[in-house]
Amino acid sequence: MDVPRPAFKCFDDDGRPKRSGTVWTASAHILTAVIGSGVLSLAWAIGQLGWIAGPAVMFLFSFVTYYSSTLLSDCYRTGDPVSGKRNYTYMDAVQSILGGFRFRICGLIQFLNLFGTTIGYTIAASISMMAIKRSNCFHESGGKNLCHMSSNPYMIMFGVTEILLSTIKDFGHIWWLSTVAAIMSFTYSAIGLALGIIQVAANGVFKGSLTGISIGAVTQKQKIWRTFQALGDIAFAYSYSVVLIEIQDTVRSPPAESKTMKNATRISIAVTTTFYMLCGCMGYAAFGDAAPGNLLTGFGFYNPFWLLDVANAAIVVHLVGAYQVFAQPIFAFVEKQAAARFPDSDLVSKEFEIRFPGVRSTYKVNVFRSVFRSCFAVLTTVISMLMPFFNDVVGILGALGFWPLTVYFPVEMYIKQRKVERWGMKWVCLQMLSCGCLVVTVVAGVGSVAGVMLDLKVYKPFKTTY
Repeated sequence: MDVPRPAFKCFDDDGRPKRSGTVWTASAHILTAVIGSGVLSLAWAIGQLGWIAGPAVMFLFSFVTYYSSTLLSDCYRTGDPVSGKRNYTYMDAVQSILGGFRFRICGLIQFLNLFGTTIGYTIAASISMMAIKRSNCFHESGGKNLCHMSSNPYMIMFGVTEILLSTIKDFGHIWWLSTVAAIMSFTYSAIGLALGIIQVAANGVFKGSLTGISIGAVTQKQKIWRTFQALGDIAFAYSYSVVLIEIQDTVRSPPAESKTMKNATRISIAVTTTFYMLCGCMGYAAFGDAAPGNLLTGFGFYNPFWLLDVANAAIVVHLVGAYQVFAQPIFAFVEKQAAARFPDSDLVSKEFEIRFPGVRSTYKVNVFRSVFRSCFAVLTTVISMLMPFFNDVVGILGALGFWPLTVYFPVEMYIKQRKVERWGMKWVCLQMLSCGCLVVTVVAGVGSVAGVMLDLKVYKPFKTTY
């Protein structure tokens, strides 16, 4: 029996509903994933590296991220870039192209990175919520009260919000959340930039030095660890390759998905790097060696307090959306595995309809999806309360994800997909890029772990105050 021609317009070549994403929705997803809490630590990171190495390292990371993303976008389809088999997730691409042991290693690293990122965003959101309360308290007391408070209630509030938003089924249904989050990221980045410019104008001079924070302000050992940690912070600020395939799977064709994604990547990395350079450099110019670990919550700025409140509120809204962008691949993987293992279970596969009084449409609930996603949000909240070290966590996440997920796997998949000749010029250059990034990842990881160890010496679980 022939299927009526109009029916084909509703489905793509893999039988799934027609994808509707464009270069702009893909850019919004990328900007939501990239311009997150990482931007807030860049002034501190440049402060450790100085005026020469800081901007140079940032440009280097932006180039590596852009180049590896273009390689990865060519791996969305296995074989032919237009009609080849689709890979719906980063792990699908690795399994399809590389397979075997590397697939299992990739899955472990990817999900650790995604899981850790949701923890980092929970910590950052709670710090911003506290900053709103503290700035108002500080203003009302005329600067006499330091207004210390616990971060736990704010982490719980963020966790409850994520439980509610986790009922959204998948990436295709959260385009509006990504758009709002991207707008919020521009809002607080612009405010941070503006405050930095105002502070520099008030100082009448650009603070900072060519080599970063000086020995004396910190010990020589601390200088080394902080320099390494700064590399991890900058790497984290550019980490989004882990969700690139998932974002590409929302894009319509023609044109080929890889072409659209490359354009979206070019736009997003250009915008991101411009913002990062401005925010990081102006923050360092404003405060020099005293640049705070979190520009808008470290109380580098005190006034105008209402503008700080707007910026921190925008951070919270952005991180609410960014949390979902990074959590959705975990949700999709676990739910796919559960459906394959228990295909006949109503709790796993069936959606129950719930009607609300006065509402015409029904709300569909899957029991396993609701329980698992709620438990996930609770777990990330509890771990955030146990280890609320923003800069150190950001550095570890950047180190963990940068080389394997942003460089190694995209390079290896591209080499196999395009049949790059072994020991040829292109192969050697790609391997040199991979090895260089591995060294950066190792030193960044060492510095960030050292930072956590120092924090743990004076830390009491669930009793952290700011």
